[in-house]
Amino acid sequence: MAEKEITMAYDVVVVGNGPFGLSLGVALARRGSRVAVVGTPWTPPAAALLETFGDVTPRLLDSEHGRIRLDWTVQAAKLWPDWLAGLEADVLTADGTLVVLNTMGLPEVDTANFGAIRTALEQYDEPFEAVDPDEFEWLDPEPVARPLRALYLPTEHAVDATGLQAGLVRAFQAAGGELVAEGVVRLVRAGRVDGVVLESGTVLNAAAVVLADDVHAAALLPGEAETPRIVSSSVVSALVDTDDGTIPPYVVRTPQRAFAAATYAVPHRSGQVQLGATEVVAGSAPDAPPVADVMHVLNAAARQIRRDLGEGSISTLQLAGQPVAVDGMPLVGETAVEGLWLLTGPNLTLAPLLAEELATAVLGGEPALDLTPFQPTRSPIDALTRSGIVAATVTHLLAGGYETNWIAPVEWPALLEATVVTELHRRPPAITGELEVRLR
Repeated sequence: MAEKEITMAYDVVVVGNGPFGLSLGVALARRGSRVAVVGTPWTPPAAALLETFGDVTPRLLDSEHGRIRLDWTVQAAKLWPDWLAGLEADVLTADGTLVVLNTMGLPEVDTANFGAIRTALEQYDEPFEAVDPDEFEWLDPEPVARPLRALYLPTEHAVDATGLQAGLVRAFQAAGGELVAEGVVRLVRAGRVDGVVLESGTVLNAAAVVLADDVHAAALLPGEAETPRIVSSSVVSALVDTDDGTIPPYVVRTPQRAFAAATYAVPHRSGQVQLGATEVVAGSAPDAPPVADVMHVLNAAARQIRRDLGEGSISTLQLAGQPVAVDGMPLVGETAVEGLWLLTGPNLTLAPLLAEELATAVLGGEPALDLTPFQPTRSPIDALTRSGIVAATVTHLLAGGYETNWIAPVEWPALLEATVVTELHRRPPAITGELEVRLR
């Protein structure tokens, strides 16, 4: 397709119209910059978690960069009340979060992650309450998934993601920002990055281009950008009507389970419940929710959270994707290619903090945070060794078996573990590289 004449010029073009891209657009536009946020129209999930401590794991606490990421998330969580007030978005949907440790999975995964959550809460002197899960009447799992312990986190909420998206769009346009409802096919380069080419052939030039929420960001990156591998993280969830019309007043969730995803139920203002989740991490985003992931979400929620969820009805199956670094850490700053910047984060909570900090950097200022630990021009952080990847993979595979209530003779798990370890060590290094993606 022939490129059209350049008719639009901006200070900054942000590629990706999700919460990170729009938050950055708001931060820049409010500072007087001419900003375009570019991306094809998409529908966010009904609800989204504002996680600070609920997704903490021992590996996060044991890593220097993991502790920095957690510290940033704690700082970001404190910004949300004023951030939402500034967006005029009344979107909070849950009165806190109940984190439940149940009898599913493996101690090496589930119990360890539950303990790490409590450790982090105590380190930050965050309010929480150790509670008897039997006191929460809405929680009614099947007996083999009975809850053992629970932590109530009064300050960890969820948001109406559709309402948040609408609030960000209103605030962005009110500040003078321009939305461009098209995808980007390539970057404009003459040594440095000077803009983007849209699907229609229209060229938008700019002093800076930021790749944010676009799931095709990896395909746009020049090879010399020197960033960790960027993959697509797509979360599968389901919005359901409960049989008796009741919803919990809080988020009900487990710690992170096998291969990263927690099982949760999130109340929504529609009177429905969002059930999740599985995380599909791959080189490219799926076009629709995979059947196996949908089956896992529904089965896990019905067995581990509330038995009568199976008597309800599915309103919507949801698939929400974003680009993430292979190491699961933020990417914030300018790449090795002048004029090209990155903004990705592993969870929604970080969006207002990273947006404000990157806006300062893009405009030539000095951010309040030291962004260098997560600058794009770096190698993957805390990458496991091959033997570490194999060991962690086998543990999570076994945990997944127990979580799905597999039936096997008592001696088989040890036999399977030994067999899988041997088989994985025989595989070429490229295979373990893919496993590292799944273990981020």
